[in-house]
Amino acid sequence: MSRYIATAAIRGANAIVKEAEEMLARAIAELGPDAPVAFPNTAYYLPVIYGFTGIQVTKLADLVPVLQHARSLLHPVPTDRTWLPYLGETLDCGVATLLAEEAIEGIRFARKEQPERIPGLVLTGTSFTSPDMAAGGEVGGYANGPIDDVQLRAWGIQLVDGRMPGFAAIVGAAKSNEVAVEIVRQLQQRNILVFLSGNVNGRSIIHQLMEEGVELGYDTYTVPFGTDTISAIYALGFATRSALTFGGMKGGQAREILLYNKYRVFAFVLALGEVDDLKYATAAGAISYGFPTIADTIIPQILPTGITQYEHVISMPFDDIPGENDLERARKLVQKCIEVRGVKV
Repeated sequence: MSRYIATAAIRGANAIVKEAEEMLARAIAELGPDAPVAFPNTAYYLPVIYGFTGIQVTKLADLVPVLQHARSLLHPVPTDRTWLPYLGETLDCGVATLLAEEAIEGIRFARKEQPERIPGLVLTGTSFTSPDMAAGGEVGGYANGPIDDVQLRAWGIQLVDGRMPGFAAIVGAAKSNEVAVEIVRQLQQRNILVFLSGNVNGRSIIHQLMEEGVELGYDTYTVPFGTDTISAIYALGFATRSALTFGGMKGGQAREILLYNKYRVFAFVLALGEVDDLKYATAAGAISYGFPTIADTIIPQILPTGITQYEHVISMPFDDIPGENDLERARKLVQKCIEVRGVKV
């Protein structure tokens, strides 16, 4: 296990749990402990929290024990003097990160700050989680937010029967708009579901695709969750609900849910651009599901198998990929992602 990755992930986890605790304290003070917390149009409460802990979050007060549990999973940042394997500590901190991120999104929903406002964004199909959903038809100005249960069942059946090979959670921003479009097109051609989130220095792949006129939404299998890393939690909520819905698992059966995803849901994280502490911490959470991370920048690699079926973390610096131009490099990057996760296309 790379000490560099462990250090960054553990540092990121400690920071995001602290941020979630402070947000919750402020929200309870302002809205009251009984203020409702819910993701729209789902029977699975806050699904990652429900899957890992069995806690049915319906109000702000319910998040207190969730964050207490998240804090119990944290570990101190590794020192420079002692080398240890770190894998267990890093995975613990990854789970703590996911619990904190979903708690933050729950608090944002309580404050009516989710889905994220993105001026100019128009979603194809129906977004059941958008504040504009009552208008029907095409929805404007907001990211999708969490996938609703109706769409989960439609896509989940395709994932189970193989028509949809898997999903890609893309975090960050590509080298250029042209590269962003090519990456998404390559995934769409293979019927791979695409979830978009995160940014690099304020610029997101969502912005890049919008600028190029790429249609986003349920109809195109390309779903924008938000422009911060925290919104990537919706991808793991989708994975958790897949296990609950199609795997017959119950809330709190964390091990069974993670194993279901490792062997039945072929997903991966594609980190575009700089990887900061929170992205490392979120990726550590994704690894617990058996989902590897492929980065287009220089980062330490974790090549041995174990939690994932193949490599855990792969570094594939974009400009070093052999190819005549950036479009060819984008195609080879997507192909590598498919190989690392073992996606059958």
